[in-house]
Order: sequence, then structure tokens, then C-alpha cells
Amino acid sequence: METFITIVVWTLAFYGVFEIMKNIINIFTCTQLHTDGIYFIIATKNQENHIEGFLRNLMFKIIYGKEEIIKNIIIVDLNSTDKTKEIVEKLQQEYEQIQILSIKECKELIENIKET
Repeated sequence: METFITIVVWTLAFYGVFEIMKNIINIFTCTQLHTDGIYFIIATKNQENHIEGFLRNLMFKIIYGKEEIIKNIIIVDLNSTDKTKEIVEKLQQEYEQIQILSIKECKELIENIKET
């Protein structure tokens, strides 16, 4: 029963992440975005067990794979209470494409893009 509940929770979590990403993509496509590459924005909270593997996998695909159009990866920390933010800050030192922002800083970034 515990495994089933875990699967349901993770499914709903992934669905939520995809919905957030879909909304962010809609924001960018509805504005005149003038950038060199694509901003990949990931909202995360309390994911210390998964964030490093996810980001390293994504960076591997960008560096060695077919995802060369992604130039910026923005991690939006939603006030994590675990070590998620510290892990992302460590990865930020290794990969120049990774940037960590608070939700407030991300909103400001998006608002500034709308104005340009």
C-alpha cells in the first residue's frame, strides 16, 4: 500500500511540475522574448535526494547530447527546508548554465523580459 501511495504522490508531483513548466512556456511564447537560447526554469522544493541526479542528467544531455539550444537553466527554490538549495549552489559552481533564484527573483526576471 505504501508503494502505491508513493507512486501516486510522485505522479502528481511530476504532473504539477509539467503544468508549471507549461504555464511558464506560455508566458514566454506570449511575450516577445529576445534571448540567445532557451531558458529552462525548474521549480523545486525539498528535493535533496533527486535534484543533483536530475541536473547532472540534464547537463549531460546539454553538453554531450542534442539539447544544445538550452543555454540557461534556472532553478527556482520554493523555500526548501532541506539541502536542495545548497546542492544546486554546488552544481552552480560546476556548470555556468545553472542559476538558482528565489520565486521573487524569478518573477522579476519574467517581468523584465516582458518589458524588453
